[in-house]
Amino acid sequence: MKNWLAGWRDALAQRLALPAGDLLCDAVYRRLWSSILISSFGGQVTMLALPLTAAVMLHATPTQMGLLTAMEIVPFVLFSLPSGVWLDRVRKLPVYVVGEVSLAVVVASVPFAWWRGWLSMHWLYVVGFVIGAIYTTAGSAAQIVLTQVVARERLVEAHAKNALATSGSEVAGPGLAGALIKLVGAPLALLVDAGLLIVSAAILRGIHIHEPRRPEFAAAHFWRDLRAGVRFVMSQRLLVSLAVAVGAWQMCNHAAIVVQILFATRTLGLNEQAVGLSYMGMGVGTIIASVFGNRISRCVGPGPCLVLGFAVCGGGWLMLSVAPANAVGVAAFALMLLLFSAGAVLIFINFLALRQAVTPEPLLGRMTSTMRWLILIPAGPGALLGGWLGEHVGLRAALAFSGVSALLLALLAWRHPVIRGVKVLPKAESADEWIGAEAEVRPIAAMDAT
Repeated sequence: MKNWLAGWRDALAQRLALPAGDLLCDAVYRRLWSSILISSFGGQVTMLALPLTAAVMLHATPTQMGLLTAMEIVPFVLFSLPSGVWLDRVRKLPVYVVGEVSLAVVVASVPFAWWRGWLSMHWLYVVGFVIGAIYTTAGSAAQIVLTQVVARERLVEAHAKNALATSGSEVAGPGLAGALIKLVGAPLALLVDAGLLIVSAAILRGIHIHEPRRPEFAAAHFWRDLRAGVRFVMSQRLLVSLAVAVGAWQMCNHAAIVVQILFATRTLGLNEQAVGLSYMGMGVGTIIASVFGNRISRCVGPGPCLVLGFAVCGGGWLMLSVAPANAVGVAAFALMLLLFSAGAVLIFINFLALRQAVTPEPLLGRMTSTMRWLILIPAGPGALLGGWLGEHVGLRAALAFSGVSALLLALLAWRHPVIRGVKVLPKAESADEWIGAEAEVRPIAAMDAT
């Protein structure tokens, strides 16, 4: 009997063992991955609780929902470029950690305001703006930290595994979040996210990353440094093409985001728990795309894989726009969320890997912030347009706009040779050509000795 149990245990261990060379065998990456997993569970609560607080408790109109979404985007437009200059001068991991803690405080302010009787749409607008401001800097820092942990030729694999980390939370998280929101109310449920963000920050603090020390920059060089980052992005046809394409997708995405909770609660008549169960479809879509996304990218190339993501998202939005208001419509809502998450993973594992692969390390902060600025400029108008369409034409009209526009985008991107022609990750540009006189560029060994 003991021998049988030992054999069964050994067989199970072999099945669960990671293959040699897997990224999760690396202790530093595994710790980063664990932090992403934990914060993602909390993010599922906020993703449902914040819009449900506005839609159900505060009875927000579609226009107000659009404004709430837009308020999260405004900081990216205002602060992305200067934050990129600053990030290229400082260590990225501490910025990431402070960002997680700051998000916990901001999220916890919603139940505090509810308890004090202060909660209103204006309070949520401020919360959305501050969350956007934190993501503007800390989110960029998080993306750069990944490049300090993972070799560039494995960035698509790393982004796919990061997406897999979120998929577990997207499968179990929405159902649990919906039940929690129904039990204690949307505002109080946000305390769970705050607690998980604190745990995530604690895990990140234990990561040890070797980051070359940057020479000090004079304050007078700020605008020159900023121009260097923008000039680098604008000089790369690939980066410009990606910014235009993903920016257009963000417009479609935010037009749909604004109305999908309203569609679920008001057109389909779902309660908080049913909405949460429907959102589990996002986790299924993320798992599918995370498992197969890297293989698809290797097979057809990062560019075509990204275009496929546009088409998958567009098909989901268009399908929901014509779904009936019955059980079939509820199934269509869950399927739309599945298609959206699968398409988004296919888009971003390739988009992030391509832009990071082509950029020299000293410019990663400015490139990341410039690209985020460019792709999110259309997101604000998209959110406002989705809200306007939802209020004045109908919720289905906003979804149809997103679906048709995304499918048209996929067609145009496929016909664009710069995107369609990317079959492998490109090599990074030379740093010396772009840094110029803005900083003393020395070998890493010399930096370590200072």
